[in-house]
Order: sequence, then structure tokens, then C-alpha cells
Amino acid sequence: QVQLTESGGGLVQAGASLRLACTDSGRTFSRNGMGWFRQAPGKEREFVGVISWNGGITYYGESAKGRFTISRDNAKNAVYLQMSSLKPEDTAVYYCATDGTYYGVGPRDSQSVRSWGQGTQVTVSS
Repeated sequence: QVQLTESGGGLVQAGASLRLACTDSGRTFSRNGMGWFRQAPGKEREFVGVISWNGGITYYGESAKGRFTISRDNAKNAVYLQMSSLKPEDTAVYYCATDGTYYGVGPRDSQSVRSWGQGTQVTVSS
């Protein structure tokens, strides 16, 4: 059973960096592609990026390209989102997610998600 837990959120100033982590207590993590999404108040949940089961493929949403990097450590059942040059518009609750399929890339839209974490708040002040 997949159980995702995010950590690492907080309040930072514009231009700062922050690394989010997501751990999975289940036994299939190393076979699952993992995605990051975010949701700002009053807005729809937005795709941030995804990493394939073995880390060989990554895709990013437009807002993340060039500033965010996703990585994973299958030995630790963890996936990370390294964010740099943060902007106030990056303020949101960040979620990790999986579509539950094996040996795939992972979810790139909310409708494909099978399991969500509880989210971690990131606030960027100007």
C-alpha cells in the first residue's frame, strides 16, 4: 500500500532555494514513477514535474523548467524536489503523487494520480 509523506516546506524569501522530500512507506516505490504537483489558493492543482521509476526520465511543467529539479533515491524510498530562484508565485501546497503503475514515467496530470501525499506548504515572500 502506498503512503506518501511530504516534508521540507516552509517560509522563504524570493530568490531562495528549498528542497522538498517525499517518502513512501510502501513496498513498490522503486517500481513507481513519481510526480510533484502544487496548488495555490483559488487555483487548480498544477503539474510541477515527474520522474520515472528508475530516475532516467524527467519532465517538468512550464513554471518549473530551469529552476526545479526532481531526483529520487530508491534505496531510501524517497523522491525530492529541489527548487531554486523561488518566486512569490511559487507559493502553494506541494504534493507528491503516483499513478501506481510499474516501470513507467509517472503521472503528468491530476486525473492520472492514484495516490496523493498530504502536501507541504511553501510560502515565498517578496
